[in-house]
Amino acid sequence: MKKEIIATDRAPKAIGPYSQGVRAGGFVFFSGQIPLDPATGEMRGATCAEQAELVMDNIGAMLGAAGLDFSSVVKTTIYLTDLANFAAVNEIYGRRFANEPPARSTVEVKGLPKGALVEIEVIAYAG
Repeated sequence: MKKEIIATDRAPKAIGPYSQGVRAGGFVFFSGQIPLDPATGEMRGATCAEQAELVMDNIGAMLGAAGLDFSSVVKTTIYLTDLANFAAVNEIYGRRFANEPPARSTVEVKGLPKGALVEIEVIAYAG
């Protein structure tokens, strides 16, 4: 099986030894996104809602780099440092997946890189 690395300057550069995305077979697996500004690499957003908006923008940029959009996403995982933020993140998330939303898991975690409040990873079907 051939794999292809997906990368774009419109989303944050990897902060470790990983790729923004990898196309394998008919799927693209994207690394989890935290609220990093693609231009500066700095965290942005004081609230979980503000951070979730930037995370979803970054995911959209990565999907675009692969020639895809949010309708291609088949599975997501949301990591929250506090499940009390679920409703706020769910509202922002739901705007991107209004029709035929993907399968999803949401997990509360003790901590996320750089002190982020939310991280979201996606898997998309590229057929």
